[in-house]
Amino acid sequence: MNRVESVYELTMQMKQLLNREITSKTRESIIEQLTTLITQRGISMEALNPPYTEAEKQLGKVLVQVNDEIQLKMQSLFTDLKKEMKQVKMQKKSNQSYTNPYKNVQTIDGMFMDSKK
Repeated sequence: MNRVESVYELTMQMKQLLNREITSKTRESIIEQLTTLITQRGISMEALNPPYTEAEKQLGKVLVQVNDEIQLKMQSLFTDLKKEMKQVKMQKKSNQSYTNPYKNVQTIDGMFMDSKK
């Protein structure tokens, strides 16, 4: 097994993980697994030093393409997470306005000034 194959295998594991159906219930475990794989891949990538063989160069080209796909899927996952967090925040704000509808009402109360002397 050449040096780039370990990085390739970890990258393919990441791709398979991101190809799964991601729901709000499975998202946390998938993110944890992705974090672990990213850490392992980073360690493996630090161990790579030139010169590279032709086979390693070809595998590297494939890795770049797969990595671009992974980045798009991770960005999509992040965007979905942000949307869900925003919805939860809006729902929380909406629920608070139902429980205490007069919380944010600002009034200047009870003063009448007669301008006649």
